[in-house]
Amino acid sequence: MGGCIPTWEETSSIEKMRTKNILVIDDSRALRQIVVHTLDTLGYGVVEAVDGKDGWQKAQAQLFDLVFTDQNMPQFDGIWLIKALRNSQNYGSVPIFMLTKETGEEMKALGREAGATGWIVKPFDPQRLVELVQKAIGDANE
Repeated sequence: MGGCIPTWEETSSIEKMRTKNILVIDDSRALRQIVVHTLDTLGYGVVEAVDGKDGWQKAQAQLFDLVFTDQNMPQFDGIWLIKALRNSQNYGSVPIFMLTKETGEEMKALGREAGATGWIVKPFDPQRLVELVQKAIGDANE
């Protein structure tokens, strides 16, 4: 880099190298590990949250490019969390996916009303998860 302040070209080049970050909120440690392993190996930065409250706190401390949340968790449930994120300053257009065992149409309708971008039913195919992430936010360093 040229001097103390990077040029526009240098800043643009640095931004292109930035890893996209994903927040995974689920009270199941095993599920979080599957998601982390699947996405981390592709170069995404993945942060785990153990419940809705932990997820809310982490989403306020750092901006994420995509969020996965379970519905049924201690503290705050997924619907509450999606509504709160959508009403916050930074998450109006960030993709937020429900990652849950819930399959009922009524629950899906509540998710859509809250602002969920999509719905993934557990158990899921890790390759499907990768395809969904790449479609929503592109490759890890795009």
